[in-house]
Amino acid sequence: MQSRKLGPFDVSALGFGCMSLSHAYGMPPAPEAGAAVLRRALDLGYTHFDTAALYGFGANESLLGAALREHRHRVVLASKGGMFRNAEGKREIDGRPEVIRTHCEDSLARLQTDVIDLYYLHRWDKRLPVEDSVGALADLVREGKVRAIGLCEVSAATIRRAHRVHPIAAVQTEYSLWTRNAEVAVLDTCRELGIAFVAFSPLARGFLTGALRDVSTLPPTDIRLNMPRFQGEHFARNLGLLDGLGAIAREQSCTMAQVALAWLLARGDHLVPIPGTTRLDHLEENAGAALVRLSEETSARLDALINPRTVSGPRYNAATLPEIDTEEIPLTTAG
Repeated sequence: MQSRKLGPFDVSALGFGCMSLSHAYGMPPAPEAGAAVLRRALDLGYTHFDTAALYGFGANESLLGAALREHRHRVVLASKGGMFRNAEGKREIDGRPEVIRTHCEDSLARLQTDVIDLYYLHRWDKRLPVEDSVGALADLVREGKVRAIGLCEVSAATIRRAHRVHPIAAVQTEYSLWTRNAEVAVLDTCRELGIAFVAFSPLARGFLTGALRDVSTLPPTDIRLNMPRFQGEHFARNLGLLDGLGAIAREQSCTMAQVALAWLLARGDHLVPIPGTTRLDHLEENAGAALVRLSEETSARLDALINPRTVSGPRYNAATLPEIDTEEIPLTTAG
């Protein structure tokens, strides 16, 4: 697989988002099956593996630590702190310096490594200046526990504030054909400052694969059930986008997932998408996207087909939106 720059690192053009192996979508696989997916990703040329303390409340990092320990020299490990469970066992954003330090120490132990290559602030804790949290990350770099630092779901203004405290190597935000918030200002800011942009959920949480047509088949723990785009009339309207996407994919002799990933890869060399999966066949399918080349005309057709004017519903519900600092695109009613 071709490589791209991720801060000071050279990584595979597609990274592997590990969350679904322990958390969020459906029932996660058994640890042995998850480890098999990770090892197959190595065989296919993936060198960038992205996890977080939050995923399975440590289970995902433990899975990576066990599966990749013998291959540590071959991979770039990225993880995230500043969001974990509190004393009541509930998910909580906490960016206090002392908490970030504890999260990092715990992650190092679970990952079975002496240093994390890229360590992100998972969410900005808006109760305190972002400079305080970034300062704690900078201390971890100086101590040799972390090689480079990143931010998740932040605005262009926050990126600039953080970058003045310590160089930011990467910014991670949801980005795909159907989520374009990064295009407001973040992509340009990253390009200007020499920051890599890591696109999570590049397949729209599985929607752009075309495989999910009936949300009633999802288990009650699946996080998509709480996302407006997968609910009611919003989902029904969004399903109407898949026929056009499928037609373009057939023209390109590839799958819908591959054409969606190829569109992202063509948006700029500083972009590194990190699709995730629990299945070996989907892993190999995603890797094949790195070989797909789209013409400008095809990319323009995809832009016209799936964009903020044609996608129905906000990406997060009202309870989650306040946690996100990324610029929001005004909601339009599609259909």
